[in-house]
Amino acid sequence: MAQLSNPVKVEDGLLQGTYEDGLTVYKGIPFAAPPVGDLRWRPPQPPAKWEGVLKADKFAPGPIQSWGSPSDFSEDCLYLNVWTPAKSLGDNIPVFVWIYGGGFNGGATSIPTYSGENLANKGVVLVSIAYRVGQLGFMAHPELSAESPHHVSGNYGLLDMIAALKWIKKNIAVFGGDPNKVTIFGESAGGIAVSMLCASPLAKGLFEGAISESGGSFGPPRHTTYPGENLKLLTDAEQSGLEYSKSAGVSSIAELRKIPADKLPAIKGLAWPIIDGYVIPDDQYKLYEAGKFNDTPILVGYNSDEGASFMRISEPEAYIKSVKERYGKFSDDLLKAYPVGENNVPKTARDLMRDAAFGWHTWSWARLQSQIGKSKVYYYYFDQHPDYPVDSPKAGYGSPHGQDVAYVFEHLNPSDSNLTKSDFEISEAMATYWTNFAKYGDPNGNGLPEWQAFSDKNPKVMYFSQTPYMGPVPSAKSLEVLDAYFKWRRSPDGEAWAK
Repeated sequence: MAQLSNPVKVEDGLLQGTYEDGLTVYKGIPFAAPPVGDLRWRPPQPPAKWEGVLKADKFAPGPIQSWGSPSDFSEDCLYLNVWTPAKSLGDNIPVFVWIYGGGFNGGATSIPTYSGENLANKGVVLVSIAYRVGQLGFMAHPELSAESPHHVSGNYGLLDMIAALKWIKKNIAVFGGDPNKVTIFGESAGGIAVSMLCASPLAKGLFEGAISESGGSFGPPRHTTYPGENLKLLTDAEQSGLEYSKSAGVSSIAELRKIPADKLPAIKGLAWPIIDGYVIPDDQYKLYEAGKFNDTPILVGYNSDEGASFMRISEPEAYIKSVKERYGKFSDDLLKAYPVGENNVPKTARDLMRDAAFGWHTWSWARLQSQIGKSKVYYYYFDQHPDYPVDSPKAGYGSPHGQDVAYVFEHLNPSDSNLTKSDFEISEAMATYWTNFAKYGDPNGNGLPEWQAFSDKNPKVMYFSQTPYMGPVPSAKSLEVLDAYFKWRRSPDGEAWAK
């Protein structure tokens, strides 16, 4: 049984964590009031103060979602966790804040891969924060917008993240953290959220660095969404909310708030943040072009075979049809840039899904930041996998979506016979680069290979492939073809076509 720590005083009361292997760990700290009852589908409110000492020794339930065991989830979910190596209040250790992925429809801080002890032991205070997902986190509705002083609805999960960052700013010093040295990092939806926070005026001043793994959100809004064009405008999202209310058999938000959270119908398609003019003021690409973003150093990248995780098409004809459906007049150029096989859908074709959802966003973000911002950009490409033999069913496959997370958190399984020495070396390098970035705004140091800053003049990327090394932007020519599509989509013709 873990030994209880000495209590610390945060703004709302006394907290007691546990001592674990040279760290002090606090789990299940409330950073906002439970978003239940009348607070459902409202911005997070401050937590209530408590009497006595609150035991922070176990994870709170994750947010209500349609995945996993229902007993692990609750509508009362706005809690965070802290792993700190600090020995005293004045240690002023850099703070590293993890935002989980899960497509904005799932996720939890308690997932074992996200346990923060290994990163904290590299000299950061590691914090993991929760946020609402699915219909509870991202449903917009005209009635909800009418309730809001800002006349908006739908981005509650992002507002949860902002509330957690404000709580950290006010309270992290008591855990030995430096409130003026906060770096946010996340993967998938967490990495997309990081880019949204980088563009949100509401998050200004809440962090000094940002890391996005398989993230970025630079596509234009679209009525019918696709990976990489996931955002709707508020009016379209409100319409979807009206349809959702109808599917629940009610005609008002008051009635919808009375339905128990675990009895609410699942939302049709994926719940997602929206361009509401408030939390997300506009198309993020346009915001960056106008210099309207939170200018901090960024470290951004993605995995070599993200498409393998999302591509559900294995027939060449079906692939060609789907490309023509989505990309219209750009489909022929994209089919040349991302060619399909005669009898199969190889990695060259899967990479269109990878780049449309992640690669183009990362590349565009890196370029815009380096052109317009003052802070440096570090860009990576994760391609760590065995060299599969030609007769293997995995021949031609790279690194799938999400594989990088266990490497960053140093949670590879030593008894996994598929792992080699290079996997553990890559994991050690990534964890060190990431924590260096949190400390210095620069990943370099500790005898690691030099990671050069990215720019159009120096379009170099750190490859994590058996060993860390610098190389060219992957699929650079193909990305330019995709860039022409996204540029057209932001034109009046492209906007009209997508409606």
